Amino acid sequence: MVVALVYLALAGAYLLVIPVAVLLYLKQRWYTATSIERGFMYFLVFFFFPGLLLLSPFTNLRPRRRQIEV
Repeated sequence: MVVALVYLALAGAYLLVIPVAVLLYLKQRWYTATSIERGFMYFLVFFFFPGLLLLSPFTNLRPRRRQIEV
């Protein structure tokens, strides 16, 4: 029974908890990331793709509106 709970907790973390953290991180750092950090972001998206795919209908990642100064 303990093993089943551990598997359930790991699956929940892999499919829900960590992808939410990845989405928040991506939203915060997308426009200011360095090239190495951007490679790390792509790795996170690749690694947690199943969880991000599950959360994709509920996310809205539209780009920010540009501020044009005259």
